[in-house]
Amino acid sequence: MSQRLFRGSIGWDLQELIFPKERTMQIEILGAESLGVRGLCTVVRTKDRKVVIDPGVALGFRRHGLLPHPVQAVASERTRRLIEKALEDATDIVISHFHGDHHPLVDANPYQLSIERVAKFCVRPRLWTKETKDLSYNQAYRAKALANRLGRTLPVADGMSDGQLTFSLPVPHGRKDGRSGSVMMTRVEDNGEVFVHASDIQMLGDEAIRQIIAWQPNIVIASGPPIYLPSLTFDEQENALRRTLQLAKRVDTLILDHHLMRSRKGEKWLNYVSSLSQHKVICAADFMGCRRNLLEADRRLYYKRLPVPQGWHEAYARGEIDVLSDWFNKVR
Repeated sequence: MSQRLFRGSIGWDLQELIFPKERTMQIEILGAESLGVRGLCTVVRTKDRKVVIDPGVALGFRRHGLLPHPVQAVASERTRRLIEKALEDATDIVISHFHGDHHPLVDANPYQLSIERVAKFCVRPRLWTKETKDLSYNQAYRAKALANRLGRTLPVADGMSDGQLTFSLPVPHGRKDGRSGSVMMTRVEDNGEVFVHASDIQMLGDEAIRQIIAWQPNIVIASGPPIYLPSLTFDEQENALRRTLQLAKRVDTLILDHHLMRSRKGEKWLNYVSSLSQHKVICAADFMGCRRNLLEADRRLYYKRLPVPQGWHEAYARGEIDVLSDWFNKVR
């Protein structure tokens, strides 16, 4: 199986590169920081199932003292439409945890995915969700509100298996200090190919890495370390590098995104790790054959390049602006 990756090209088919044509598993990443939004929404198609993992999207509500730029709102709306379309014929919906960028929200802000847009598509698919007993009050509240709006019980999937799907027991959301709670990882197997969605592990703990390696995946997608946070110590970065290289040796492709790609420093870290791993470590945009669009990292730059009219955010929140019509050409 080839391990070469063709960076920077548009429209190349990495699916065929990684999965020969006789394979039946297809992977599509709908939202991530390198694709312009916060999230890690991924669609996995097998011969018998279409699994939508973490169908949520968000924008950092305030970064560098600024609200999201309209360019980011365009990316958010595009991703919301992709998720909406993906859910139409999904057989399974997985929610790794209940942060607002990983599932539809009852009280969504203008830059998140509201459950009202997709509720009708969430009635038929099987639901697989993270337990809430070890989560914060806010996460537990979101889960309860989601269940009430859907009129469905959110079944606890931690540690369970169902055919091609296997779910991990809770692993730390980043640091193992309890403050951020835990997440549930997902394993999908089809015709001998194994894909793992490791959500917000951030490469900051050994427990999640051990579980992923034990699952023997070909492809893994996970949140990389939050290089943009001043609180991330040098030792934590070094240990994240160690874990990343350890995992990269055991898989064909490791996709790191989400927290990692919220800054250009994170992108540099990714490029460095990629060079050490023979380019087996990439971001979501690389995997999808798209140009990297780190819109949150470049928010101040966009405010300088494309000034935002006074009152724009208030009008957008009221639904008075069709952001795709008004800003799409500017984004291009």
